[in-house]
Amino acid sequence: MNAKMKLIAALKIWVVIYPSITLFYYIFGETLSALPLYIRTFLLTMTLVPWMVFVGVPLVDSILRRLSAKKNKI
Repeated sequence: MNAKMKLIAALKIWVVIYPSITLFYYIFGETLSALPLYIRTFLLTMTLVPWMVFVGVPLVDSILRRLSAKKNKI
């Protein structure tokens, strides 16, 4: 994988993870604040890693493919 592809992959992950973490903490932050940090981190990763792998990044890939296809048609 070349540097450009790595940069694009990193940006796609960031586009998914930033709003996902923000929403997770917005919804569950107050409840989770009473838990120790290691448990909060565990719950966050147990929730968001599968989200990223199976839903978030594939969704971004799909959107980018559609946009690219529309751009190539023009």
